[in-house]
Amino acid sequence: MAPPPPQTPTPVIPREAWEGCSVLLDINDGDRLAFFRLTPGATVKIGDKSCSLQPLLGRPFGSLFRVGPDGLVPCAATDASSQDDKPRGGGAGGQAQDETRDNRSLVDNNTAQTLSSEDIEAMKREGASGDAIVEALIANSSTFGNKTVFSQEKYKLKKQKKYAPKVLLRRPTSRSICETYFKKYPARIGFMRVDALSLLLSMANVGAYSDVLAVDMVGGLVVGAVAERLGGTGYVCSTYLGSAPSSIDIIRMYNLSSDMTSRIFQAPLGDLCSLQSVGDAPSVLSGSIQCDVVEPAAVPDESLQSSPAKPINTTVSDGNAQSMTVQPINMEVPEPATDDHLNQGDISMSDCKGSNGNSVAPKAPRAGKAPSPEMMKYWGEHGFSSLIVAAPGHEVESVLADLLPLLSYSAPFAIYHQYLQPLATCMHSLQASKMAIGLQITEPWLREYQVLPSRTHPHMQMNAFGGYVLSGIRIHKPDP
Repeated sequence: MAPPPPQTPTPVIPREAWEGCSVLLDINDGDRLAFFRLTPGATVKIGDKSCSLQPLLGRPFGSLFRVGPDGLVPCAATDASSQDDKPRGGGAGGQAQDETRDNRSLVDNNTAQTLSSEDIEAMKREGASGDAIVEALIANSSTFGNKTVFSQEKYKLKKQKKYAPKVLLRRPTSRSICETYFKKYPARIGFMRVDALSLLLSMANVGAYSDVLAVDMVGGLVVGAVAERLGGTGYVCSTYLGSAPSSIDIIRMYNLSSDMTSRIFQAPLGDLCSLQSVGDAPSVLSGSIQCDVVEPAAVPDESLQSSPAKPINTTVSDGNAQSMTVQPINMEVPEPATDDHLNQGDISMSDCKGSNGNSVAPKAPRAGKAPSPEMMKYWGEHGFSSLIVAAPGHEVESVLADLLPLLSYSAPFAIYHQYLQPLATCMHSLQASKMAIGLQITEPWLREYQVLPSRTHPHMQMNAFGGYVLSGIRIHKPDP
C-alpha cells in the first residue's frame, strides 16, 4: 500500500507581536490609524509625547495601552470592566434624568471650568495620570452636572482623548489595510473600498489551492489579499505590461510567512502569452498602446487616520444584480497639511530577530520573484483558475483580450474599476466575442447605522461610492 502523500502544514500565525513584525496602532478609538514596524528604535508620537513601541513586544493583538508618564502602559483588565460598569444614558435611570434637565441654559463662555492650564501642567509634573486629570476637570466644571447624560459622555470622551489617550494594538489584515488607505490615500489603491475588495475575491472564487492571475495596479493590495486568503496553499501570479513590474509594496504590511511569500510571483504579460496560442484575437502586446503609468503606492505615514474595524455583514442575492452590505467607517478626519514626516511611521522590511532571540523571518524571500520555467509551462498547459484585474489607469478592454486565454475553461474572473463606463464597454465586447458568460456589473453598497437606545438611523455623512465590479466565466470561443 502506497504511503499517503505528504500534506502541507498549515502556517501558524503568532497571536503576539514580535520584533520586526508590522502592526497597526488604533489611537483613540479610530481617530488615528498608523502602520509601524516593531524595530528597537520605533516610536510613536501621541500629542506632545514620543512613546517607544518596545512595550508592544510579546503582547497579544487586541491589547489596549494607555499613555503614561514613562510611555505606553498596558491597560489592566479592571480598567475595561470599570468602564463597562459605569451607567449609560440608555438605561431607564438615564432617561429619567434626561427628562428633568437639558442644555438650553448652558452658555459656552469659557467660565465654567475653574481648573486653569497651569493647574493641569502642575498635575502632570507631579505625575498625575490622564484619568486623574479628567476626573479633576469634571469636578471643577460648574455646568457638568446640568448637562444631559449624552452630553456628559461626550464631554468625558473628548477630555479622555486629549489627556488620557488609548492605543489599541491591531493586526494588519486585508480589511484594516484597505480601510486605512481608503481613508487617507484612496487614489493609491484606485479608490477601492473594503466591500469592493471582498466582492472581488468572492466573485473570482479565490480559495485554497487556487492558481490566481492578478493584474494589480493598486500597490499590491489585491495580491496581498489573495495571498492572505490562499493561506500558503495555492499560487498567485501578478502580471504587468511592459518591462517594469508594478509596485506591490503593500504586501510588506501583511506579515505573510515565508511559505506564503514564496508563492507570490511576478511575470510580464508577454511571457505568459508566449506560452498560449492567442489565435486571431487582437493582442495589446503587438500593437502600440499608450498606458498611463501608475505611481507605486508608498507606505502611509504615522499620521494615517481611520476608524475602528467592525464586523462585515455580506449579503449576495441570487438574481441578476448582486449587492454587498458592509458596516462602514466614519470618514470625517481632517487631512494633514504636509507629508514631511513620512519616515515616522514608515515600515521597513529589514531582517529582524524575535524577542526570544530566534530569527523570525531570516532573509525571507521577497514577494514577486520570477516563476520557474516548470511553473510557467504548467500554467500554459492548464491555465489559471481565477483572474482578478484592478488596473484603474489602463484600458481594461484591450488588456482582457490577452488575459482571458490564460484562464482555464469555466474559470471565473472579476474586474474592478472606479467608473462604470469602461466596464460597460468591456462587457459589450465580451458579449460580442462570446468569450464569457454570466456577465454582470455589480456596484457594492455600504451604509453604517447608528444603533443607540430609542434611536436607530443611518449616518448622514457617508461615502456613497465604492467602484464597480464586472464578473463572468470564461468559455471556449467557437471556431469561425
